[in-house]
Amino acid sequence: MLVADNWKEYEVIDTSGGEKLERWGKYILIRPDPQVIWNTPRQSTGWKKRNAHYHRSAKGGGSWEFFDLPEEWSISYPLRAVSKTLKFNLKPFSFKHTGLFPEQAVNWEWMAERIKEAMDKNPERSVRILNLFAYTGGATAACAAAGAHVTHVDASKGMVGWAKENCSLSGIPADRLRFFVDDCKKLVEREIRRGNKYDGILMDPPSYGRGPKGEIWKMEDNIYSFIEAAVGLLSEDPLFFLINSYTTGLQPAVLKYMLGTLIAEKKGGSAEADEVGLPVTVSGLNLPCGATGRWY
Repeated sequence: MLVADNWKEYEVIDTSGGEKLERWGKYILIRPDPQVIWNTPRQSTGWKKRNAHYHRSAKGGGSWEFFDLPEEWSISYPLRAVSKTLKFNLKPFSFKHTGLFPEQAVNWEWMAERIKEAMDKNPERSVRILNLFAYTGGATAACAAAGAHVTHVDASKGMVGWAKENCSLSGIPADRLRFFVDDCKKLVEREIRRGNKYDGILMDPPSYGRGPKGEIWKMEDNIYSFIEAAVGLLSEDPLFFLINSYTTGLQPAVLKYMLGTLIAEKKGGSAEADEVGLPVTVSGLNLPCGATGRWY
């Protein structure tokens, strides 16, 4: 498992009974987690001193119960690969989210390392990265902090606005960033027609979603052909291609096979995949938080 263990202002304190107890800066949240199928004793006092609790509904979805939580706050992440600090705005919104997936820090580090290595070898090189289904910009900020020029694409205008805020908070120069509110599939097709190329491509597609004009995305049905198309945007000397999956049916071995057949067999390099996770303080276990596939 690839574990995001460099956080200072985020922590999974404990897990039990389908829920995880987390520290986001100075605030304690309880949120549901489908991986937590055990009912171990709740040893931490944080279970009773939480600032907010997201309750899952038996009918699907759920709602927040607030005790003492601001509408918005921020936390920082020390990006070890390039010794820079990233900063993110957080706020509780629908379906239990806060605007950040902390486990992805392990991929931020990996991508920043690839970018730094390339620029150290050739300081004149301009590294271009394409971030698809880019959400609130954690990976965008990390890649840009390492020196890359990043094109950030998401179908949600609100998420793109949030990503701009996070990049500004992190001190990312505006000339390293391009933001698009667009359907990722259509943007890839347009970039191919224009002949644009990227040295790194990453994607964090949802299991199911809709584009800004109602376009339907279903991970299992669309992902293989989408990766196949996006590979056409890789430059002559590419650094990486990364895909994340929170879809139950797409295990690490499936991601590795897709990247192996679509990229490694044609361009060489290596394809690998693994679970990503977060350390749990009380138990010492590493909590699974999805899968990631990497070609480099």
